[in-house]
Amino acid sequence: MRDIAFDLPGRFAIARWAPIPLRLIVGFGFMEHGFAKLSKGPVALAAILHALAVPAPHFMAWVTILTELLGGLAILLGAFVFLVSLPTAALLLVAIFSVHLPYGFSSIKLVAITATGAQFGPPGYECDLLYLACLAALVLGGPGPLAIDGLLRKNKRTLKDKRHHDWSAS
Repeated sequence: MRDIAFDLPGRFAIARWAPIPLRLIVGFGFMEHGFAKLSKGPVALAAILHALAVPAPHFMAWVTILTELLGGLAILLGAFVFLVSLPTAALLLVAIFSVHLPYGFSSIKLVAITATGAQFGPPGYECDLLYLACLAALVLGGPGPLAIDGLLRKNKRTLKDKRHHDWSAS
Protein backbone atom coordinates (compact mmCIF):
# COMPACT_ATOMS: atom_id res chain seq x y z
CA MET A 1 0.00 0.00 0.00
CA ARG A 2 2.85 2.38 0.87
CA ASP A 3 4.42 1.81 -2.58
CA ILE A 4 1.16 2.81 -4.24
CA ALA A 5 0.85 5.98 -2.16
CA PHE A 6 4.39 7.16 -2.88
CA ASP A 7 4.23 6.38 -6.60
CA LEU A 8 0.70 7.69 -7.16
CA PRO A 9 1.66 10.50 -9.59
CA GLY A 10 3.73 8.06 -11.66
CA ARG A 11 0.76 5.71 -12.00
CA PHE A 12 -1.44 8.19 -13.85
CA ALA A 13 -0.58 9.44 -17.33
CA ILE A 14 -2.47 12.63 -16.62
CA ALA A 15 0.06 13.61 -13.93
CA ARG A 16 2.44 14.94 -16.59
CA TRP A 17 -0.15 17.66 -17.35
CA ALA A 18 -0.02 19.02 -13.77
CA PRO A 19 2.34 21.94 -14.60
CA ILE A 20 -0.11 23.42 -17.12
CA PRO A 21 -2.57 24.91 -14.58
CA LEU A 22 0.40 26.28 -12.64
CA ARG A 23 1.76 27.96 -15.77
CA LEU A 24 -1.64 29.36 -16.71
CA ILE A 25 -2.44 30.75 -13.27
CA VAL A 26 1.03 32.13 -12.49
CA GLY A 27 1.55 33.51 -16.00
CA PHE A 28 -1.86 35.13 -16.16
CA GLY A 29 -1.48 36.43 -12.60
CA PHE A 30 1.82 38.15 -13.34
CA MET A 31 0.47 39.59 -16.58
CA GLU A 32 -2.67 40.88 -14.84
CA HIS A 33 -0.57 42.61 -12.18
CA GLY A 34 1.64 44.12 -14.89
CA PHE A 35 -1.38 45.37 -16.87
CA ALA A 36 -2.89 46.88 -13.72
CA LYS A 37 0.33 48.78 -12.99
CA LEU A 38 0.62 49.88 -16.60
CA SER A 39 -3.00 51.09 -16.72
CA LYS A 40 -2.50 53.22 -13.60
CA GLY A 41 0.71 54.52 -15.14
CA PRO A 42 4.34 53.84 -14.35
CA VAL A 43 4.51 57.23 -12.60
CA ALA A 44 1.99 56.02 -9.98
CA LEU A 45 4.10 52.92 -9.32
CA ALA A 46 7.26 55.06 -9.23
CA ALA A 47 5.67 57.21 -6.50
CA ILE A 48 4.95 54.10 -4.44
CA LEU A 49 8.49 52.79 -4.99
CA HIS A 50 9.89 56.20 -4.03
CA ALA A 51 7.87 56.10 -0.77
CA LEU A 52 9.35 52.65 -0.11
CA ALA A 53 12.85 54.11 -0.66
CA VAL A 54 13.51 51.94 -3.72
CA PRO A 55 16.47 53.40 -5.66
CA ALA A 56 15.78 54.75 -9.18
CA PRO A 57 12.00 54.43 -8.72
CA HIS A 58 11.04 55.38 -12.30
CA PHE A 59 13.45 52.88 -13.79
CA MET A 60 12.40 50.20 -11.30
CA ALA A 61 8.72 50.89 -12.05
CA TRP A 62 9.35 50.02 -15.70
CA VAL A 63 11.50 47.02 -14.77
CA THR A 64 8.69 45.75 -12.53
CA ILE A 65 5.98 46.25 -15.16
CA LEU A 66 8.00 44.65 -17.95
CA THR A 67 9.07 41.75 -15.73
CA GLU A 68 5.46 41.06 -14.81
CA LEU A 69 4.18 41.38 -18.39
CA LEU A 70 6.95 39.59 -20.26
CA GLY A 71 7.79 37.18 -17.46
CA GLY A 72 4.12 36.29 -17.07
CA LEU A 73 3.79 35.67 -20.80
CA ALA A 74 6.91 33.50 -20.82
CA ILE A 75 5.66 31.41 -17.90
CA LEU A 76 2.22 31.11 -19.49
CA LEU A 77 3.83 29.77 -22.66
CA GLY A 78 6.38 27.65 -20.80
CA ALA A 79 9.26 29.57 -22.35
CA PHE A 80 12.59 30.04 -20.54
CA VAL A 81 10.87 29.15 -17.26
CA PHE A 82 14.10 28.77 -15.28
CA LEU A 83 15.49 32.13 -16.41
CA VAL A 84 12.21 34.03 -16.06
CA SER A 85 11.60 32.60 -12.60
CA LEU A 86 14.61 34.44 -11.19
CA PRO A 87 13.41 38.04 -11.73
CA THR A 88 9.77 37.15 -11.02
CA ALA A 89 10.77 35.49 -7.74
CA ALA A 90 12.87 38.56 -6.91
CA LEU A 91 9.79 40.78 -7.40
CA LEU A 92 7.78 38.54 -5.09
CA LEU A 93 10.47 38.62 -2.39
CA VAL A 94 10.69 42.41 -2.60
CA ALA A 95 6.88 42.62 -2.32
CA ILE A 96 6.90 40.33 0.72
CA PHE A 97 9.59 42.22 2.61
CA SER A 98 8.70 45.77 1.58
CA VAL A 99 4.88 45.67 1.52
CA HIS A 100 3.11 42.55 2.79
CA LEU A 101 5.18 41.36 5.78
CA PRO A 102 3.71 43.81 8.33
CA TYR A 103 0.19 42.52 7.52
CA GLY A 104 0.96 38.93 8.45
CA PHE A 105 0.42 35.73 6.52
CA SER A 106 -3.23 35.81 5.44
CA SER A 107 -4.17 37.45 2.17
CA ILE A 108 -7.79 37.83 3.22
CA LYS A 109 -8.45 40.17 6.13
CA LEU A 110 -12.18 40.63 6.57
CA VAL A 111 -12.62 43.95 8.36
CA ALA A 112 -16.39 44.40 8.12
CA ILE A 113 -19.49 43.54 6.19
CA THR A 114 -21.52 46.59 5.28
CA ALA A 115 -24.53 47.30 3.09
CA THR A 116 -22.13 47.77 0.16
CA GLY A 117 -20.47 44.41 0.74
CA ALA A 118 -17.40 42.96 2.41
CA GLN A 119 -14.56 45.29 3.38
CA PHE A 120 -11.03 43.90 3.45
CA GLY A 121 -7.79 45.06 5.02
CA PRO A 122 -4.35 44.98 3.41
CA PRO A 123 -3.23 41.54 2.22
CA GLY A 124 -0.42 39.58 3.83
CA TYR A 125 2.24 37.56 2.06
CA GLU A 126 0.27 34.34 1.53
CA CYS A 127 -0.31 34.80 -2.22
CA ASP A 128 3.32 35.77 -2.77
CA LEU A 129 4.39 32.50 -1.15
CA LEU A 130 1.94 30.57 -3.32
CA TYR A 131 3.41 32.19 -6.44
CA LEU A 132 6.93 31.34 -5.22
CA ALA A 133 5.90 27.72 -4.58
CA CYS A 134 4.41 27.46 -8.09
CA LEU A 135 7.58 28.92 -9.64
CA ALA A 136 9.69 26.44 -7.66
CA ALA A 137 7.47 23.56 -8.83
CA LEU A 138 7.81 24.68 -12.47
CA VAL A 139 11.58 25.08 -12.20
CA LEU A 140 12.16 21.78 -10.39
CA GLY A 141 9.52 19.70 -12.17
CA GLY A 142 9.65 21.33 -15.58
CA PRO A 143 7.01 23.29 -17.46
CA GLY A 144 5.18 20.18 -18.68
CA PRO A 145 3.71 19.43 -22.09
CA LEU A 146 2.77 22.12 -24.61
CA ALA A 147 5.64 24.28 -23.37
CA ILE A 148 8.01 26.22 -25.60
CA ASP A 149 10.91 24.98 -23.45
CA GLY A 150 10.02 21.41 -24.48
CA LEU A 151 9.92 22.35 -28.16
CA LEU A 152 13.29 24.10 -27.88
CA ARG A 153 14.79 21.09 -26.11
CA LYS A 154 13.37 18.75 -28.76
CA ASN A 155 14.74 20.92 -31.62
CA LYS A 156 18.14 21.11 -29.93
CA ARG A 157 18.24 17.30 -29.61
CA THR A 158 17.19 16.91 -33.26
CA LEU A 159 19.94 19.28 -34.43
CA LYS A 160 22.50 17.52 -32.22
CA ASP A 161 21.46 14.09 -33.57
CA LYS A 162 21.60 15.42 -37.15
CA ARG A 163 25.11 16.84 -36.64
CA HIS A 164 26.25 13.56 -35.05
CA HIS A 165 24.71 11.60 -37.94
CA ASP A 166 26.35 13.90 -40.53
CA TRP A 167 29.72 13.59 -38.78
CA SER A 168 29.61 9.81 -38.55
CA ALA A 169 28.37 9.50 -42.18
CA SER A 170 31.39 11.35 -43.59
